[in-house]
Amino acid sequence: MPTSFIARRTHGFTESVIREMTRVAREHDAINLAQGFPNFPAPDVVKEEAARAIAGEVNQYAVTWGAPRLRAALAAKYAAWYDIEVDPDRHVTVTCGATEAMAATLLATVDPGDEVVILEPFYENYGPDAILSEARPVFVPIAPDTPLDIERIARAFSARTKAIILNTPNNPTGRVLTRKELSEIATLCITHNVLAITDEIYEHIVYDGEHVPMATLPGMRELTITISGASKTYSVTGWRIGTIVASAAITDAIRKVHDFLTVGAPAPLQEGVAAGLERLGPPFYAKLAEDYRARRDLLHAGLLEAGFRCTKPEGAYYMLADFSHLSNEPDHSFARRLTGEFGVATVPGSSFYSRPELGRRMVRFAFCKTLDVLEEAVGRLSGIRERLGV
Repeated sequence: MPTSFIARRTHGFTESVIREMTRVAREHDAINLAQGFPNFPAPDVVKEEAARAIAGEVNQYAVTWGAPRLRAALAAKYAAWYDIEVDPDRHVTVTCGATEAMAATLLATVDPGDEVVILEPFYENYGPDAILSEARPVFVPIAPDTPLDIERIARAFSARTKAIILNTPNNPTGRVLTRKELSEIATLCITHNVLAITDEIYEHIVYDGEHVPMATLPGMRELTITISGASKTYSVTGWRIGTIVASAAITDAIRKVHDFLTVGAPAPLQEGVAAGLERLGPPFYAKLAEDYRARRDLLHAGLLEAGFRCTKPEGAYYMLADFSHLSNEPDHSFARRLTGEFGVATVPGSSFYSRPELGRRMVRFAFCKTLDVLEEAVGRLSGIRERLGV
């Protein structure tokens, strides 16, 4: 019988399926299209500044809620890109990745018994984060290729709703919420006095539409907690530099939780990220999206040719693919078979749903790899119909 608080709170959840599949990929020497880490280098300016900081003895604790240089650079970025006024001393918290940012945010803002609305499919941490905060997650299924059913989302709101978690661009679907959709959700938040916790880690990886920060919409500045980070934009998933922008009162609460969770993010790496924010301009971000578009198109065409069914993502670097025309196996079994027999690792689709049956015929591919690696993966999958006898 579980005896600890954590064991009780996480009962019913497995360990991260994504990281489990990375281990399986290593066992079979498979191409890892499961966990979303790039196989290409980070920008030189980011690496060089971090190395300079280490050599310059920036190796002790940073300010708990973030190095002043990084907070100032982030405030300047939000002003330049989104016309959002951010006070680096009162509105910004730097965390150990966007994953800690979400946990710290929920622990700081949600009370036991509160409800948190989560659109699904969702990044696998959101449900456990809500439960660890002693909240009740309320899941609302959405189709990746149709407009949001705002009435269905409205029905999920109740007198106990404290927050809604939004991830745009979305992992795992690649969906980019439109300004109209976000405005409709904003109206619900304002009407019910509900916080919008937005995971915008893929904000610069958009192919179709535009990235609209919820905080820019009328009436939402004080109700929005914006989470982002450096991992995806600068291809430094191992650095664990996340950011939170929120009102002064909410930031004060988040900083207290963050302090007791991790004390602070790595000091020299914060300097590297600050340099990226200061010196990498619009051409860098445009090239980032352009390169990812080429990877997306290559993998999408290859998966369709192999017999998968999938919607072309509008943003982020994931593709959720239906394999029901290829196999009747459940997703976990099919994912392991892809890894062991075909040498391509994916993530079982059920890990992104509150009810596993909703994802039993899907797997998620990550295309944050160089074109040659994606071409090799597509080649390995090209004969899958013949080998499976379909």
